[in-house]
Amino acid sequence: MTALEIAVTGPAGARIAGTNGADRVELCAALELGGVTPSQASIEAAAAAGPPVHVLVRCRPGDFCYDADELALMRAEVRTVLAAGAAGVVIGALTDTGRLDTTAIRVLADTAYEHGPAEVTLHRAIDRSADPVAAVARAAELGITRILTSGGAARAGAGIRTIERMVAVAGGVQVMAGGGVRTDDIPALVTAGAAAVHLSAKRPVAAREANTAVPMGSADTETHFVTDPAAVAAARTAIDRAGG
Repeated sequence: MTALEIAVTGPAGARIAGTNGADRVELCAALELGGVTPSQASIEAAAAAGPPVHVLVRCRPGDFCYDADELALMRAEVRTVLAAGAAGVVIGALTDTGRLDTTAIRVLADTAYEHGPAEVTLHRAIDRSADPVAAVARAAELGITRILTSGGAARAGAGIRTIERMVAVAGGVQVMAGGGVRTDDIPALVTAGAAAVHLSAKRPVAAREANTAVPMGSADTETHFVTDPAAVAAARTAIDRAGG
């Protein structure tokens, strides 16, 4: 059975995703920046509102090469998000040579498992690694539950052949296809062997202030995103029709 995971930014999104067929959600803040760790209050509310919540642990936007202080902060965030009711964490780290930072990933995964039953997803940092297929085999040694990947491509629909290769070497690790997923991509991703499909199913909401010409940051686009129930339902239907 192919699972459907929806990336959401708050409890309303978690509720909409669950109502329209999602099996779980990935909760983050600042989706327009690629996502960072959300607040404790957001995690608690999302956990109470919908399906199982897996929380992105990412202390800042930008690259996935972390120093000791950043790693220590993310270890603390892992503990906090699980204590707040998350069913799992979403983590990842790379070395400056483009390989998985297995030391950092193992530290974060072990911290999660210290809490008790928890799932650990390796996020799309793997798509920025030098060799995503080889990285799958390394991840399998780290106690990872699943890997989120676009197959090293800009969109998962364009990375299907690599996703197939990743599935072939994943062993007991689930391979979840995600990254720019369109509803039309889903049948091929299911056929490729993806254990789950991940998408944001979002729609923009325009800013409502009187003066939107004043910039508020580098990612200010005068809009924010919310979960679109129709997009979630369409993804669920596509998975079911594909025999997932």
